[in-house]
Parts: sequence; structure tokens; C-alpha cells
Amino acid sequence: MHGLINRAVQSFVCATYGQSCWLRVTEAAELGFVEFEAMLVYDDDMTVRVLDALCADLSRPRAEILEDLGTYLVSHPNMEDLRRLLRFGGVTYVEFLHSLDDLSDRVRLAVSDLSLPALELREIAPTEYQLFCHPGLPGYSSVMVGVLRAMADDYGALAMLSHDGQEGEAEVISIVLVESAFAEGRHFDLGARKT
Repeated sequence: MHGLINRAVQSFVCATYGQSCWLRVTEAAELGFVEFEAMLVYDDDMTVRVLDALCADLSRPRAEILEDLGTYLVSHPNMEDLRRLLRFGGVTYVEFLHSLDDLSDRVRLAVSDLSLPALELREIAPTEYQLFCHPGLPGYSSVMVGVLRAMADDYGALAMLSHDGQEGEAEVISIVLVESAFAEGRHFDLGARKT
């Protein structure tokens, strides 16, 4: 597992549940260290052990925790770079949804050795979509539900999302766009500004 993914989990746990929770999780997972390095690659089993320990510590299902992680990746100030990468997908939430097909390629442009599973958006009706998350990263569809929910808020759209199981090998997320301009979205400029 790429260190950026593990580091994102670490940041999420520390920011949401505190450093003491993270220390308990790393001890229960028997990592032998407490900090992931972003540019290293770790054995997938380490990530699984961390997630199992986190679920046990919080007494919550993995899918819920991963959905919260997806929300964190978009909405927390520590993750502004990722939010910017996602916002380059379009001016509206619908444009963003249509850009998801090339998300793994855009991520690879930013981090060449980080490979995310392919995503495929299918438009069922003008306000109804299905996102197919292909295999390659366990729990990715749960993270994407959180990302999609947070991005809807970011764009000011009102969307209903549900995890609809599998079709073939792909996990399916249903997206119903209730209102594309429900609220004022978060401010976004194409050009990053230094303060």
C-alpha cells in the first residue's frame, strides 16, 4: 500500500480522534512504529491491521470509518491539495462527476507511483448516476461515498448517495442529484494563492 494512503489514514485518525487513539491503534496493529512515511510503500497487511484495530477501538464498522475518511480527505484544511485536485474536474458537481472516469490518471500525474482503481460513471437519467468502482483497493468505494458527499457540499449541491453492492467485480455507488444549486459552495480559485 502506498505510504500516502497510510499517511492519510494516520492524519484522519489523529485529526478526528486524537493522537492517543492513533497510538492505541498502532500498538494493537503491532506496527512497531507510529508514523507512516508518505513516499514509502508498505505491505497491504499493515493497512488491514491498522483498519481492523481502528474499527475495534472505535466499535464502528469499517465502511463507516472509510466513508468518514473520504469526507475528511475533501473537507479538512490539511487536505486542501487533494480538494484542489478534485475541483479541477469541473465547475459544477455534474462536471465533477463526469471527470471521475479520469481521476486515477490525474492522481498518477501528481504522484506517478500511486495507482487508484478505475472509476466509471454511468448516467441513468439527467439527475441519476451510477459510479462503478473497479477492484484494486479494498474499501475504495466506501471512501468514494465520503468523497462524493463532501464534494457535493463543496459545490453547494444536494445529492443522495447509496452503496448499491456489486455488479460483476465493480462496487456500485448510486448518486441522485436532488438540487445542483442547493446552497452556496465553498470558495475555489483555479490559481492557488500564497498567503
